[in-house]
Amino acid sequence: MAAIGISNSATLNGGQKLAMKYFTVAIALFGAQVLFGMLAGLQYLYPDFLFGILDFSVNRMLHTNAMVVWLLFGFIGSVYWMLEDESGVPVVGIGLGNLIFWIFTLAVVVVVLVYLLVQIGPGELKSIWLIGEGREYIEAPRWADIGIVVSVLVFFYNVAATFMKGKFTNIAGVLVMDLVALAGLYLAGMYYTPNISMDQHWWWWVIHLWVEATWEVLVGCLMAYGLIKTMGVRRKIVETWLYIEVALMFGSGILGLGHHYFWIGTPEYWFTIGGFFSALEPIPLVAMVVHAVFDAGHHKLKSTNNPALAWIIAQAFGNFFGAGVWGFMHTLPQINLYTHGTQWTASHGHLAFFGAYATMVIAFLYIALQKWRGNVYMGGNLVGAWKWKWAIFLLHAGMITMVMAMLISGYEQSQIERAIEGSTWMGYFAAQAHPWFTQGMTWRMVGGWMFTAGFVLLAWDLLTIGKRETRPAYVVPAETVSA
Repeated sequence: MAAIGISNSATLNGGQKLAMKYFTVAIALFGAQVLFGMLAGLQYLYPDFLFGILDFSVNRMLHTNAMVVWLLFGFIGSVYWMLEDESGVPVVGIGLGNLIFWIFTLAVVVVVLVYLLVQIGPGELKSIWLIGEGREYIEAPRWADIGIVVSVLVFFYNVAATFMKGKFTNIAGVLVMDLVALAGLYLAGMYYTPNISMDQHWWWWVIHLWVEATWEVLVGCLMAYGLIKTMGVRRKIVETWLYIEVALMFGSGILGLGHHYFWIGTPEYWFTIGGFFSALEPIPLVAMVVHAVFDAGHHKLKSTNNPALAWIIAQAFGNFFGAGVWGFMHTLPQINLYTHGTQWTASHGHLAFFGAYATMVIAFLYIALQKWRGNVYMGGNLVGAWKWKWAIFLLHAGMITMVMAMLISGYEQSQIERAIEGSTWMGYFAAQAHPWFTQGMTWRMVGGWMFTAGFVLLAWDLLTIGKRETRPAYVVPAETVSA
């Protein structure tokens, strides 16, 4: 039994030790995402900043790719954390899992160094394999693409084989099937075709169905487990909503993909179908949290881990507004004609990725740290609780400030650049020079500095939370975890 408040990996199982490695890299990459995002934001206001050294296109690429990779590391770590607990047996193939972690991490470091030091190359096959493929969000060179698929396949083997050997819960069933899609759908982004419309078609299959579908279901599995652990929610409640999530995601997810097709020449019927169904995806996760909170009322809403629960609740509503409301209000083709490619799109993207995914990974960081620190108390009146509370406030305040600033700038672009000037080059430059746009970009930087402060405080809290606590973790009454 580890001492309360003392970090000790000896109390962790094999999957949880591997998870802590993934979490460490994830938080470092989160910091890189914030850093390169701030540099890109400064270059919007001061175009000469780092010109010829680290151009805006490279900063933006590093910002977006760091986001995708740190979230992927966080998701893999979260699954490894819950794997032995959910299955009841040690992780099958844990040695292979550890090997893939180091290979995956080394590959990420190499790709980042290439982005920073090489940056660009001639338009030939060698550049595609060694420098970058040029596809937005999935710019990784071809060798790294293959490496991601191999890493996810090994991850799938670890998870599926472990559940096959141990208990196969409903959460396990959904998770295993989702990982098949996680590995398979990424292959769509590696398909080459000289037809730009078809190339964009398959690219959207990665961006929408890999990120917006398989990641959503994965988050649903993590949320279900997190609610059971933090609030003692009855398993049948979260699993019911998880199945509804799967039905809506895979029943409407492919249809919802149609809202991306406006610009690549697909039939018009996809426009309305895609816009409507894509708005349905976040609803079950909100319902899962709301139902869980009401169900937990009979033990006075006490939780074993207040920071983790706060981030889980933030995920439900951040997902609903970021992916649902903010997505729906600009993806209908009648609106998207004016908003596509403006700061309006960036506003949606920032709120959706942070609200839907980053929040859940952070919740699992707190769940993991609680046990790593000797199953320390993390309920009300936690020593040093001000750090996690201010961190969640500053991160959300900064994100909301950025989102609203970009929304205002995007609205101005939609009016001047698109509606008035008709998407001409003169319209583009007129919109970029308008005071509303420049003021919006300034306020985006204000939000960025708030978000950066929140990240620093979050990192500090993750390093120190529970160290001065002497109380053991609150135990949820046994009747609340029964079926």
